[in-house]
Amino acid sequence: MKKVAIVVLVLIIVLCMFFYFNNKNKITEEKQIEQPELSSQQEEKVVEEIKTPTIQTFAGNERPIAFMIDNNVNAQPQASINSTYMVYEIIVEGGETRLMALFKGVKADKVGPIRSARHYFLDYALENDAIYAHLGMSPQATNDFKLLKIDNINGQVYDTGKSKTDTSLYWRDKSRKAPHNAYTNTESILKISKDKGYRTTSDKESVLNYVVDEVNLDREDAIIANSVKIPYGNTHIVEYKYNPETKRYTRFSKNKKITDDITGEDVTTKNIIITLARNYTLDDKENKGRQDVVTVGELDGYYITNGKAIKIKCSKKSRKDQTTYLDMEGKEINVNDGNTWVNICPIEAKITFGE
Repeated sequence: MKKVAIVVLVLIIVLCMFFYFNNKNKITEEKQIEQPELSSQQEEKVVEEIKTPTIQTFAGNERPIAFMIDNNVNAQPQASINSTYMVYEIIVEGGETRLMALFKGVKADKVGPIRSARHYFLDYALENDAIYAHLGMSPQATNDFKLLKIDNINGQVYDTGKSKTDTSLYWRDKSRKAPHNAYTNTESILKISKDKGYRTTSDKESVLNYVVDEVNLDREDAIIANSVKIPYGNTHIVEYKYNPETKRYTRFSKNKKITDDITGEDVTTKNIIITLARNYTLDDKENKGRQDVVTVGELDGYYITNGKAIKIKCSKKSRKDQTTYLDMEGKEINVNDGNTWVNICPIEAKITFGE
């Protein structure tokens, strides 16, 4: 009986193994049928894409949109600021700054608060081939929009003055006080642009020389930059703090960490460019303290990424030309693939770096 039991047990094991491998082969055959073979050209393309990473920032042929964003303390936190590929911060009247936030190929349902245009921001909208979205404009900007032939959308024409509806193009957030409460979105700006006959695609190359390989600024002239302070004046100091785990900088303004109003996440950036530019008060007979900023020429500055900084030259031949960012040897700098904050600050600003 013992021998019979052993024989029966062996037969059961053999049968189990037979059914297991038989089913496994059937499953494998079915998978092979479901996955058609790639042609040699398709295989080469897949291999090439795996071997050759592509730049993500500024990818695609969508035309950028530049939004004039309020940076007053009553306007913070701003909406969708983390969805930008580039933000320019420049001084305006009263020692404050405004932001020109550039979006490309992304959908943002709420952007703002939107404020009025200043003429020197137009130079940077031009070099990015961007449609300029704003809510009013200074007399100087009014003149320069025509002079420089910049596609722009003045939200004053479309401002409903009411809370957002399905048809509103610019609207007011009643939870905030005017003038720090006007908003729009990318879809509305694209709709108006098409109605006006503006191009919504662009073949212009990026201002920055993005590279795939990580830029670590491992060079003798590099400065340790785990923190960066940029004083625009006595009342407005911008600071960035480096996070070595994420390899990104967190933004602070007026001693407060800045967040994105949509996501609640900290506002961060991969790259920081500082440009030291001369500014002065305009004598425009209105006595509002409006500024002019010298954007053209070879201006001193810094490129900052991954916890280090180097001195650079920011070279712009004319208002319409793109800025070229050069190291101290005259070579165009490589920039990490990722978003960038460009802080164009007073020439006398004492920039400080911390370890």
